[in-house]
Amino acid sequence: MAERQDRLKRFLKDEARAIGFDACRIARADDMPDSAAALRDFVENGYHGQMAWMNETLERRSSPLSLWPEARSVIMLAMNYGPDEDPRPLLERRDRANISVYARNRDYHDVIKGKLKQMAGRFAARSGADVKVFVDTAPVMEKPLAEKAGIGWQGKHTNLVSRDYGSWLFLGSIFTTEALDPDSAEKDHCGSCRACLDVCPTDAFPAPYRLDARRCISYLTIEHHGVIPEEFRSAMGNRIYGCDDCLAACPWNKFAETASEMKLSARADLKAPELSMFLGFDDAAFRKFFTGSPVKRIGRDRFVRNCLIAAGNSGHPHLAAHCRSLLEDDSAAVRAMAVWALARLLSKTEFAALAKSRLRDTDEDVRREWKREEEVPCI
Repeated sequence: MAERQDRLKRFLKDEARAIGFDACRIARADDMPDSAAALRDFVENGYHGQMAWMNETLERRSSPLSLWPEARSVIMLAMNYGPDEDPRPLLERRDRANISVYARNRDYHDVIKGKLKQMAGRFAARSGADVKVFVDTAPVMEKPLAEKAGIGWQGKHTNLVSRDYGSWLFLGSIFTTEALDPDSAEKDHCGSCRACLDVCPTDAFPAPYRLDARRCISYLTIEHHGVIPEEFRSAMGNRIYGCDDCLAACPWNKFAETASEMKLSARADLKAPELSMFLGFDDAAFRKFFTGSPVKRIGRDRFVRNCLIAAGNSGHPHLAAHCRSLLEDDSAAVRAMAVWALARLLSKTEFAALAKSRLRDTDEDVRREWKREEEVPCI
């Protein structure tokens, strides 16, 4: 039995490397009691915001056995997506759009899932065991499982940290009925460091290892529907999809190994795209430009809403013409954020003249923005 286990684990790790994964380790399917309690606390505190699916899948997410009772082992896979350079200097180029590093190429869900299926099929043929594959769209607590398997540990920013790859890892899992010998869990190596907590522009961490998603720019730009709460708009800067600040601040990144040659490289047109281009997107242009990208999932309206906030934060008055054209947009959230942006890009006199003809918008959020911005000092 021990010899069979060794052969299967060697096979898995060899296959993982050959197919493009940077780490492959094993966890027991029944080894997650602490994580379930932390998840329940997260939801009970309302930290999940509008992500109702987290409450709806709470029980299934609490343990791999809730998702598949026959599972005995979880094969955790990780792929390094670390950028070639620190993404934070782009935050200073306010006429440019800042898209999170992970979303600058193909949708990683599709990339990872294809590789998982290929690897799971080979393992099933070799072992005779049943298998199921999951990426993070399924109710699986991948980060705690990756910690149990020894790939890394959940840092104070709640993301997985690896001594080999820092905070830049995509995760996927293969559940199997094969009872494989588990690898040793990883220990927490954050120590007294607070770099990820202190860099957060919206104070989204009420305590180390606890995230209030409602304050997180990644949540606000991707998951949040409707108008962005005013208290977070200025802090968003030019971040139009996601936020890398807490990941990029992690000191473990400097010890990261060189990424695999199979790593997804950023599209050249997504490294520092001009905001003005995105502000002109209709639905067809948005879908065409982001074909195969995770950005496409949020839809054109939320995307342009985010771009308008970036325009308002830019300090570049030449973007006002693009914002003005969106005052007639079909989306109320887009119209509302166009008002907010124009209040910061136009002079007080120009904005006041514009407001006189626009206060009759039928949407309450848009009317509220016009009335509020009448009192806001403009350029």
